[in-house]
Amino acid sequence: MNFLLRGATVQDLKQLSDLAAQFSLLNLPSDKKVLSEKIERSLASFAGDLPPPEAEYLFVVEDLEQGQLAGSSLIISKHGNEESPHYYFKILKRNRFSEDLGIGFIHQVLRLCEDANGPTEIGGLLIDRNYRRRPEKLGRQISLIRFVYMGMNPEDFQPRVLCELTPPLAEGGRSEFWEALGRRFTGLPYQEADLISQRNKEFIRSLFPEEDIYLTLLDSRARLVLGRVGQETRPAQHLLESIGFKYLQEVDPFDGGPHFGAELQDISVVKNGGWVSVLESNRAQFAKHALIGIKREGMFRGAQTAYEDQDGGVVLPAMTMRGLNLGPGEKVFLSPVKGG
Repeated sequence: MNFLLRGATVQDLKQLSDLAAQFSLLNLPSDKKVLSEKIERSLASFAGDLPPPEAEYLFVVEDLEQGQLAGSSLIISKHGNEESPHYYFKILKRNRFSEDLGIGFIHQVLRLCEDANGPTEIGGLLIDRNYRRRPEKLGRQISLIRFVYMGMNPEDFQPRVLCELTPPLAEGGRSEFWEALGRRFTGLPYQEADLISQRNKEFIRSLFPEEDIYLTLLDSRARLVLGRVGQETRPAQHLLESIGFKYLQEVDPFDGGPHFGAELQDISVVKNGGWVSVLESNRAQFAKHALIGIKREGMFRGAQTAYEDQDGGVVLPAMTMRGLNLGPGEKVFLSPVKGG
């Protein structure tokens, strides 16, 4: 077991900041003050010191040989409440027909919606460029471990799980969708508006149009990126689709990025997972592979590992037992995965 999946700690701050600096994610910025607050919130969440709707969990994957963080991911237990609703555009169809001319059109329209009882949201998925394309598929591991944790504690999360995927952006992070729509109604640059929305979303309801917006009225460049997934985000899209996520016909009101979602109980990692007892190690062949997780003293640890079923539980490789500090008789949450 060369890679450990675990909750972030205060000692990870510098490496997390360096990792975030390689990318441009608003829910995981390269700002040590913001990241420090997120780590503290995550520690309190794992420890059970925050009510579930306020919890936020930050996961990292650590290269045990190098002592280096290779990636991160995030769960926001509830995205959208009375004080800070979840806003999105629903894509709907409108039929228009002229009897006199005998001409009809099916138009796509955007309708601004708000959800004060929002879903659980996943985000913050980052993989260090030096660790990409490795055979261990670290992006897959750190993404899926979030669902292992949800399977361990389903009562702490919402029935629906949402992921906002990044659309194609122009040079300098310019959003053609925002320039064609949001900027005209707010007067704000894209990055500034998105940053403000992390703290206060009042301006969305106050300034965005209440009426349906016909897509035919938008610039062609904005229509071209609406609901599409950016090139670098497509592997994440395919992974989510493989475990049960579907496009919701909803998009982000800032950049037009698509929303994918699933019912928590239908996500394959959760549905196919369960608690099992760890048995005394022996010379099993370890033909199967799984993601496993364990929570002890308010701290989460997990790994992708080989395993073998035996009567009464599972047998794990000695390296995994040592890496997770497991002993015979302990229980872990195990969800089978394909390949190693």
